[in-house]
Amino acid sequence: MGQYLGDPARHFFMTRSVARTMGLSLSEEMQAGTLDAAAYARMVTNCRGCALVEACEQWLAQQSDLVNTPPPGCCNGDTLTKLCRLH
Repeated sequence: MGQYLGDPARHFFMTRSVARTMGLSLSEEMQAGTLDAAAYARMVTNCRGCALVEACEQWLAQQSDLVNTPPPGCCNGDTLTKLCRLH
């Protein structure tokens, strides 16, 4: 059996929400050429397979300002951090 993947829509919005909390618009990153469609799709798929979904949702709920780092253990943390460094 393969790994269970969560709901695509839920994780699409979670990926976008973590990025937004870090001051990133993934749509704008794609328009700027710093993120391609395949990498974006991998990010959502990574999120779908993450075991830390509930912790991530709690982290998102606690954020009221922009932050410099993703939630602890974020499977897309390296990618998001690299994108932040470009700005």
